[in-house]
Amino acid sequence: MKKYVCSACGYIYDPEVGDPDSGIAPGTAFEDIPDDWVCPICGVGKDMFEVSE
Repeated sequence: MKKYVCSACGYIYDPEVGDPDSGIAPGTAFEDIPDDWVCPICGVGKDMFEVSE
């Protein structure tokens, strides 16, 4: 699964880790995260994330 990086702060969403503090279980693909999820560091929406190279 691809990793995604927040274009605002550089946080990297890693699907293997998920975001347990926000209720996103490990193994959750970025595409499967609810649309109202926000970056746990800076609070921007999913639309501010890009595929990590």
